[in-house]
Order: sequence, then C-alpha cells, then structure tokens
Amino acid sequence: MAIFKRVGVLAHPLRPQSFPVAEAIGRFLAAAGIVHWVYTRWEDRQVSPHMANTDMVIAIGGDGAMLRAARVCAQHGVPVLGVNMGQLGFLTEISGPNTWETPLAQVVHGDGWWIEERMMIKAALMDGDREIASGDALNDVVISRGIAARMIWLETYIDNDWTTTYNADALIIATATGSTAYALACGGPILPPELRNILIVPVAPHLSMERPIVLSEGATVEVVASSEHPSETALTVDGVYMGNIEPGNCVRVQASQHVSRFVRLRERNYFYRSLLDRLEPRSTVRLKPEDRRL
Repeated sequence: MAIFKRVGVLAHPLRPQSFPVAEAIGRFLAAAGIVHWVYTRWEDRQVSPHMANTDMVIAIGGDGAMLRAARVCAQHGVPVLGVNMGQLGFLTEISGPNTWETPLAQVVHGDGWWIEERMMIKAALMDGDREIASGDALNDVVISRGIAARMIWLETYIDNDWTTTYNADALIIATATGSTAYALACGGPILPPELRNILIVPVAPHLSMERPIVLSEGATVEVVASSEHPSETALTVDGVYMGNIEPGNCVRVQASQHVSRFVRLRERNYFYRSLLDRLEPRSTVRLKPEDRRL
C-alpha cells in the first residue's frame, strides 16, 4: 500500500526534455492508485494551491529545478524527491531520467527512505522600515554589481554591530547547502548539509576583508549599499532577481522559519562520497587531431 496519498510532479519549465519524464511518472502514479497532479510549465502561484493536500513533490531537472521546487514546497512542509536531468545534481536523489521507476516504487511503498531537512535563509530588501522585496533561499543570497565593471562598497553588520566594509564584485551569503555552489567557487569552505550556519563569502575583494565568515543560525546579517561610493547593485535570491539596491538600502539576511525537506534513499552519510564524486578531477579522453571529424 502506498504511503503517499497525493503526489505532485514538476518538470523543469525551461527543459522540454523533462516533460515526457514528468508525464511518464504521472502514468506510473496513476497505475499505483496515487492521486497526483503534473505541471510541465509552471509558476509558483500555479502550484502553491495544490500544496496543502500534497504529501510529496517529484522535481525533474537539475539543481535549478530542485531549488525552485524546494522554495515553493518549504512553505507547506512538503518533501521533494529529485530526478536528475542536469550535470551535477547535488540535490537530486534519482540519478537519471531512465532510472526512476525502481527507486520511485521503493519510495511510494515506504521502503527504506528518510527525510533530510536543510536550513534556509530569508533575505529582505529594506528602504528604511519599508520592505521592498523578500524571499527565501536554499542556496544563497547574492549582492552583486550591475553591468558596469565597477566594484561595489558594502557596509556589513552582524547582529547590529559594524563588521567590515567590503569592496568587491559581490557578496555571497549562503547556507550550508549553498556552500557547495557559488560560495565554493569563490573560495568558501564546504559545510555539511546538516549544519545550520550562515556563510559570508566576498567575491574578488580588493583591499578589504577577504576571508569567509561562518556564523551561527541565530545571527542577523545586514548589508548597506554605500552612499559615499554609489554604484549599480543588484540582489538575487537563489539566482532569482529581487531588485536593485539603491544607496542607503539595506539587505537583511537571517534564518528562515521554513526548512527544505528532501526524500533520500541513500545512506545518511551520503554527502561526502557524493561531493567527492563530483569534485574529484576527471580526465577526459580526447581524440587525436587526425581522428577528429567535422
């Protein structure tokens, strides 16, 4: 007997190759007697009304699809099972679009899966006491320069105390999940996903604080765009543009009240092996020039 009574299926809206997989999974769920819904092209507002009565969501795509699904599911405590169709798939659990049937049968019949919870952070763009925009991030909040190749000056406060002024291309404020994403590419440390910390990593800092900072879950980070050195500055939350940051505006980041929940089939210590499988150097066999074909 199936454990999950109602399941949602979300394809990657920008990857049409994920649509047939979503439809096939829908047919599988129907054959198993599970009430389900399927979206291929979707916006948050379309799927949110379904979440109150949904037990699990299956997201098809890469980590981008997982981030998008996790944000809408977290508000309702709905766990996400990922089917990888991307390159890395750090967050997905099923390895590929042709290998989903056996593990999905295992999940829907309650055989050996567990729920992993991951901390999220909330970013609010403030103009004085007025909130301009806000959003939750599973990976990271990024404050970055605009089109002009000009560094930005960011006054940074931790728990209401001035900490430093960054002169950099960008500032990344990440979760443990985000520590293996953009923050890692910029020299940040790797944090295991069960940690509930906030990570600050500057991008190409010049004559300013260059070391990453790891904060506790309860910390509040406030970043103010410099009025003395105004420059076009943008705020993104998990890669989603939230708006421009005007001089004197503040971005406030703290732990979200929501957590992302993922359905896992691997052992609970899966993280390190999965990480190393993706990060260890790979040697690609290349053809000799004379063997290449145009």
